Amino acid sequence: MPDTEFVWQVPADHPALPGHFPGQPIVPGVVLLDQAICFAEQMLGKASLAWRIGNAKFFSPARPKEVLTFCFVTKASGAINFSIKTVEREIASGSLTPDGP
Repeated sequence: MPDTEFVWQVPADHPALPGHFPGQPIVPGVVLLDQAICFAEQMLGKASLAWRIGNAKFFSPARPKEVLTFCFVTKASGAINFSIKTVEREIASGSLTPDGP
């Protein structure tokens, strides 16, 4: 069961979409990871942390205007497991570890 969930609708005009890929835009993995980090920082109440990303896996492309749910589970080690899903499918999963105060 997730500790915290965040919902994000991919903006149709996100600046990363036009070049990734023309005519068939998908959300780049780095954008999904960046959004996961932003939500993890919100969850922790700390901004601008350095992060280590572990075991990031991408299963299905996310498209403009899709509604994504980011689920976070905090581990005893301090790592935060995350998964990104739509109603129909899993998009990505992995772990984040804050690196510093």
